[in-house]
Amino acid sequence: MAALSFATRARSGAARTGRLVTPHGVLDTPAFFPVGTYGAVRGLTPEELRQVGVQGVLANTYHLHLRPGEETVRKLGGLHGFMGWDGPMLTDSGGYQLYSLDLSERSEEGVRFRSPIDGSERFLSPETAIGIQEALGADLIVQLDEFEPIADRVDEARVRQMLERTLRWGERCQRAKQRSDQWLFGIVQGGGSEKLRRESAARTRALGFDAFAIGGLGVGESPERRWDLLDAALEPLPDEAPHYLMGLGTPDDLVAAVARGVDLFDCVIPTRHGRHGWVFTDRGPLNLRNARFREDVSPIEEDCPCPVCTRFSRAYLRHLIVTEEALGARLSSLHNLAFYMRLLARARDAITGGAFDGWSREWRAQYAA
Repeated sequence: MAALSFATRARSGAARTGRLVTPHGVLDTPAFFPVGTYGAVRGLTPEELRQVGVQGVLANTYHLHLRPGEETVRKLGGLHGFMGWDGPMLTDSGGYQLYSLDLSERSEEGVRFRSPIDGSERFLSPETAIGIQEALGADLIVQLDEFEPIADRVDEARVRQMLERTLRWGERCQRAKQRSDQWLFGIVQGGGSEKLRRESAARTRALGFDAFAIGGLGVGESPERRWDLLDAALEPLPDEAPHYLMGLGTPDDLVAAVARGVDLFDCVIPTRHGRHGWVFTDRGPLNLRNARFREDVSPIEEDCPCPVCTRFSRAYLRHLIVTEEALGARLSSLHNLAFYMRLLARARDAITGGAFDGWSREWRAQYAA
């Protein structure tokens, strides 16, 4: 079994490329995790994910806890064996789902909620969040945290209260962790305050986590404010540890965050957009439902080597999408993931060549054209 390790291999400004070694393989960073909510990236097989260059996937602790349950997954070989994925894997803590579904009562002890499936009462604490993730068996796991969306006016007292609780929960997660073959991410919070983001990052670093995640962004703030808050959060973090931006983003989000030193990403956008007929290209996204693609025999993107672009036309994909044929959602999602993987591979190459700034400016200008 390989030991967990992370090392930076090249830099270009603040952008960096590295290798994150896990017991289930190596991630070349910056890397993107497609979201497999129920232990599957919707509609796509592990073989298809590998075919387009996916290195690792994320699974959802909250949903897998509700069904089939972490003990069932453990008995069936952990998530890797259960879903047939032999590469690196990350699980979240479940806290965001409890917030976003508005089904919870939060206290210092943890989060009490009712299952939306059968109405049974459940309780998620820092200790149980770790226990569930250890049973699921991902390589990378995340502490339980607390946050609120970023408002126009920062309620500093409330943000501090959640920052302090996240730090206390982080310490409890560390004490609860028993497995040595998983890395635990501490989460930086701090709402819409740059000052509190810096403080949260410095104090989370002082707790000695294996790796660090930045949470609570992409929930309503402007892009300009987002990057200021991300800069503030990244500044105190240790250079030798992986930096993970949770839940973002669009292709331009990825490029902007890589420029600031982010190593890992996850987001539902490429697959969710694909299921609704939105596909990504280097010249911006396309809505395949648009009538102008009815007789368009060109691929989604001319120079894309993915199995969708090398075989199918925009016209055919549009037909599948508008008739709600499941193959259309699958193929659009597969192309979008191929696009994300190729985008980050080019970013890694630009960093290695010391030319990330120029490459990113050129790519942004083309993407926005």
